[in-house]
Amino acid sequence: MSAKSVVVGVDGSEHSHRALEWALSTAREIDAPLVVAHVRSDALQLGAARIASLGETTEIPDSVIDGVRRWIEEQGTNVPVRYESLDGSVPDALLTEARTARLLVTGSRGRGGFATLLLGSSSRALASHAPCPVVVVPHEARDASLESGTEAGRILLGLHPEETSDEVLDFAFHAARQRGVALEAVTAYRLPPSPIMLVGPPAPALQMPPPIPVDETPELVEETSRNQEKRLRPFTEQYPDVEVVPVVVPSDAAGRLVEGSRKAGLVVVGRHHRHRVQTLLMGSVAHAVLHHAHCPVAVVPPAAPASS
Repeated sequence: MSAKSVVVGVDGSEHSHRALEWALSTAREIDAPLVVAHVRSDALQLGAARIASLGETTEIPDSVIDGVRRWIEEQGTNVPVRYESLDGSVPDALLTEARTARLLVTGSRGRGGFATLLLGSSSRALASHAPCPVVVVPHEARDASLESGTEAGRILLGLHPEETSDEVLDFAFHAARQRGVALEAVTAYRLPPSPIMLVGPPAPALQMPPPIPVDETPELVEETSRNQEKRLRPFTEQYPDVEVVPVVVPSDAAGRLVEGSRKAGLVVVGRHHRHRVQTLLMGSVAHAVLHHAHCPVAVVPPAAPASS
């Protein structure tokens, strides 16, 4: 397996099985090998350590990996698959696998997660820190399509013209071309504050706040559209076969992306570097989409800064 792999984290839960389905389908589509990674439970890790301390070489069976292997063999796929039983914490072990991966896929939450929790701590850590793109596949309670092809819906891209890196756009355009679907680029513009809100709160005697006018300034919309078109231009030229649907919305793009995810195949958002500090941030849009989207979400990091 010299080619960069699609790595999927599994733990035996239904959430991770949905991620496995998506990862296997994607590996087949992009002609990449698949690595199935299971981080063993603390009890198994402790047992293995005790056996090793006795100088024995007995291999402790990994029932999760064995179950996944049987399922994949039943699919009759020709995708090369490697199985890994890993030790350590889930985020640390999978982040190590991600160093040489093309893509890391995970479920939205794992075994034992709270039923009301839409995004588990491990998935959040991976999406925030992995060196490669991370796709978080939502759990069974959310209406996500795992189909490939045009029936899976268009690709949604959260685009901030000044902050979204080339890597994010390239990932989104490539995914749209690979699936043969349209790419919808969503860019938000900031509404100017209402003059009424700048003069202070209303007197208590009024018992009601003043009305807040919605000022969708045409000039602001046009400027945002121009900036969006300029940012997209190099990629529309590179991917002339991809249909691009530009969308400009007021305030925050997260709501549009979450609502659009009901019929989308994939939402693509980016991470960015803190100003002049080489640390990555999970922006408010990415955070909201990861918690509420109805389809898989890809979080794409920018290229690592050049070392001086």
